[in-house]
Amino acid sequence: MSEPMRTDLHQHLLPEPLIGALARRSAAPQVVGSGPTLRLELAGEPLSALQVRDHDPAARAAEAEREGIDRIVVSLSTALGIEALPADEARPLVDAFNHGILELGGPFELWGTALTADDVDALLDAGARGITLPALALVDGRAEALLDRLEARDAPLFVHPGPASCGVEVPTWWPGMTDYVAQMSAAWHAWAAFGRARHPRLRVVFAMLAGLGPLHAERLAARGGPAEAIHDPLVWFDSSSYGARTLDSMLRLVGVDRLVHGSDRPVIAAAEPSVFGDAVEYALTTVNPRRALGVEVLA
Repeated sequence: MSEPMRTDLHQHLLPEPLIGALARRSAAPQVVGSGPTLRLELAGEPLSALQVRDHDPAARAAEAEREGIDRIVVSLSTALGIEALPADEARPLVDAFNHGILELGGPFELWGTALTADDVDALLDAGARGITLPALALVDGRAEALLDRLEARDAPLFVHPGPASCGVEVPTWWPGMTDYVAQMSAAWHAWAAFGRARHPRLRVVFAMLAGLGPLHAERLAARGGPAEAIHDPLVWFDSSSYGARTLDSMLRLVGVDRLVHGSDRPVIAAAEPSVFGDAVEYALTTVNPRRALGVEVLA
């Protein structure tokens, strides 16, 4: 029997064709500048630096090998806002991302970006592990057809913050502490209130601990909401963006079976799950990601 794989369920990597396509655009989202340090321009947040070396697949794979990570599941950052573009603008960008990641091979695997329900089938048939959606797609119901197709195919959903709307005059850290957190909390509450009833078999992974929405379960119960949703066995929360104190709170609330390792590279430094001991580290990096992805758990 082969050794179980240690998995990072949340990384971002922009394939070279996608960076090139974004550089050819004249409006956000676009890459501007030249040389090893570019700038990423988005419609609703300040300019940010884009280090080309951070998106080198060979360097990323070597980094994973050093850390003992065998599988990296890569998502397009829905914060870029590509899915919200007109279809004729979004399609070449989405295709450049999906095809670029699929062509890399191991240790990289794909959270696919789908513009239509038919894309879901095509991506899963091509080898994608599941599909990424922006958080507010769970709130406004725009993605029901995609969710139906995912559930029918027994493939998981990865929920990630979508575009920010705070504007360009705020500090660079502002979107990550306001819009992104609020979107993820809203997405988890929407899933608890409506989504699970509509999709009883769909497995869902929420980035960044769902914006800490589950930690508000007592307030949710006091307001008459579905606080029992913190125990949904088909929902997982990735550890990206948070450290030991917050992870400890989530472990106590939802249990070790509900958390998975997600580093959010190259956006921020990865949290280290081993701080809680070997058993928790094994659960977050090995057992729980396999369950979330629908891979049979090794005995």
